[in-house]
Amino acid sequence: MLPVMAGDSDSGSDLRSVGPIRFVGAHHMSVRMDKNRVVIFDTTLRDGEQSPGASMNLEEKVRIALLLEEMGVDVIEAGFPIASNGDFDAVQAVAARVRTATVAGLARATKGDIDRCAEAIKPAPRGRIHTFLSTSPLHMKFKLQMEPDKVLEKVSESIRYARNLVDDVEWSAEDGSRTEHDFLCRCVEAAIAAGARTINIPDTVGYAVPDEYAALIAMLFNRVPNIDRAIVSVHCHNDLGLAVANSLAAVQAGARQIECTVNGLGERAGNAAMEEIVMALRTRADRLPYSCGVRTELITRASRLVSGITGFAVQPNKAIVGRNAFAHESGIHQDGVLKHAQTYEIMTPDSVGLVRSNLVMGKHSGRAAFKAKLREMGYELDDGAVEDAFVRFKDLADRKKEVFDEDIVALVDDSVLRDNVRIRLKALEILCGNKNNPPTAGLELEDDGVVAACTASGDGPVDATFKAIKQLFPHEARLLLYQVHAVTQGTDAQAEVTVKLDEDGKTVDGQGADTDTLVASARAYVHALNKLLVKRQKTAPAALSA
Repeated sequence: MLPVMAGDSDSGSDLRSVGPIRFVGAHHMSVRMDKNRVVIFDTTLRDGEQSPGASMNLEEKVRIALLLEEMGVDVIEAGFPIASNGDFDAVQAVAARVRTATVAGLARATKGDIDRCAEAIKPAPRGRIHTFLSTSPLHMKFKLQMEPDKVLEKVSESIRYARNLVDDVEWSAEDGSRTEHDFLCRCVEAAIAAGARTINIPDTVGYAVPDEYAALIAMLFNRVPNIDRAIVSVHCHNDLGLAVANSLAAVQAGARQIECTVNGLGERAGNAAMEEIVMALRTRADRLPYSCGVRTELITRASRLVSGITGFAVQPNKAIVGRNAFAHESGIHQDGVLKHAQTYEIMTPDSVGLVRSNLVMGKHSGRAAFKAKLREMGYELDDGAVEDAFVRFKDLADRKKEVFDEDIVALVDDSVLRDNVRIRLKALEILCGNKNNPPTAGLELEDDGVVAACTASGDGPVDATFKAIKQLFPHEARLLLYQVHAVTQGTDAQAEVTVKLDEDGKTVDGQGADTDTLVASARAYVHALNKLLVKRQKTAPAALSA
């Protein structure tokens, strides 16, 4: 065991060096009362947004945060306040709206970052500064260009400074899974002595395997003398597809906070998926006797909301929330499920909020039935949003024989995602042609309240439409991806289009849905442009990770 540092105490009550303790987060209290309680720390709004193309505006971040709070998520990491004024405003807005969950902001180990973070989370009843510093030899040498002793000194200094501003401080050892054990122990001990209530050991580059990662966590519990004064957290990336497995292995070794994202969103291959973590704990309680406070029946709703806002479609075979997660095509599987669902289903669809409705919707359905349908599907919209969605539903019902649940999801998401945007599609008219008379698009676009129109020709109707948009809203973004898929079966199915644009290394995805594929294409392109405008406002500082 390492020697106790000077000024440290063998008791969790002596923290005089960092000032009086005014508040202990509810999740800390629950973990102390129940040793098997796992804190769910959701970083969809911070790490998830670092995915290329996954930009969110302030209103979208607040909408996701409120749903995460409703789900029972313990900690919501709302963003990186120093990154831009837009990020600061979003974190502050989330902090002002969320009442029960802890709202965290990320900060590097500098006074400027920490001050900015403290100001952003100030409105929150429960606020946390999450500060980090690299500890691996590779990062210290090439990224920080600092000697280990200086890094250790900066760990203590930054945490003490943060504790003067807030009571709840989390410290992360960036690239912790590749850090030398002796040095990691020294840093963790120093961080706790300085006042960190949560210690996060990230697998920043997704390099660890489960038994190795669990052994690392167990080593800290065995060697750090004041480890009982903090919650140990894990933050795993999915580069080798092991983020969830590593997180659960760490919990078995004593970790009691898991940092994760909805749909596994995040840098590179993403993070540990929150829905997989939560459902693994629920489904395999026999081997994982741990609990969390997440309401699992809201999982599907959260997945759809995040997918719609970010433009990152969920792959059909994605665990828990993929379209095929509860689908059975094999005759043998179908026969088994019909006889007894548990033959091939280890979870029920309704346990994750995937409920099939008996309420059939069509062109004769009224507002009351439509509102009831939305509530049944997990949507809580204000009157204006309901009215807008209802108008679009009636238009869709006039064009389709039968309106499926998937159709309603597509049109509601398509409508909701276009709130508070600068550019709007007003009208589109296509004239198809041949080699002698190329296709022409007549387009009306609203930009910041001003409506303008033009016509443009192209190699095809989609090319003509996109050229018309570029003519009315000049930009240098390159089209990287154009993808179409049908929401439901049939020739009258809605088309859901995804467009990926790149401008100076900033990548965004846009989505649009309509029974007319060309209208859906225009909506997707305009959606991407609106997200690009958000990206232009964000200039993240160097060394952003965890």
